[in-house]
Amino acid sequence: MLNLFDAFILGIVEGITEFLPVSSTAHLILATDFLGLENSDFIKSFEIIIQFGAILAVVFLYWRSFLDKEILKKLAVAFIPTGVLGLIFYKIVKTYLLGNIAVVLWSLALGGLFLIIFEKYFAKKEVGREMEFKSISYRQCLALGVFQSVAMVPGVSRSASTIIGGLLLGISRKTIVEFSFLLAVPTMLAAAGLDLFKNAGSFDSSQFQFLLVGFATSFVMAIVAIRWLLSYIKRNSFAGFGIYRIILAALFLFFL
Repeated sequence: MLNLFDAFILGIVEGITEFLPVSSTAHLILATDFLGLENSDFIKSFEIIIQFGAILAVVFLYWRSFLDKEILKKLAVAFIPTGVLGLIFYKIVKTYLLGNIAVVLWSLALGGLFLIIFEKYFAKKEVGREMEFKSISYRQCLALGVFQSVAMVPGVSRSASTIIGGLLLGISRKTIVEFSFLLAVPTMLAAAGLDLFKNAGSFDSSQFQFLLVGFATSFVMAIVAIRWLLSYIKRNSFAGFGIYRIILAALFLFFL
């Protein structure tokens, strides 16, 4: 049964991993299993709803961008594919994919392998010029939304699919990483809001306490993770995250 300590730990996991290309959903599912928690409907909802903390971290750090109408319009276009597909497949994803350890491990490992291969062959071709959010076209925004929607499969990683999609579309590394942060806000707000709307009536008072602890912890840790990632990408590729994903999947498979 979930307690305040478990909620705190899961909040740390969510905050640290939400914006890294390692899949926060996968880490929450694996952490839940590691803590010996039952994969109940509330746990599934908890893992989705504490993303509000990570959302607030992005708004806190990038609030000026959310006052720019042009950026907001491009975020809206990029959100369309994920929003439509999310509504269509919400029940399937929550019923059959969330909490499915096999799906998570395969997604982690294959996603990690793809990151390594991608960096090996793409990094040499990447143009090092910086861009502004406004230079991202609406067509690119729509394509980014399609790439992001792949992350409905637990373990794929929303940030990884969006970042790789952006690099393939010719968007500079720092720009697509930060755009991925911004795009997370409407995406996670919709996912967490939909789940809260559907299930809040079934939560008791103690469960709201757990949600509050998870929310606050993920907010603080997400700020730390965002700042660290922006510093990390100045000197490193994403291949290291790919190696980490494969190692994590292997360790969990063979030892836990």
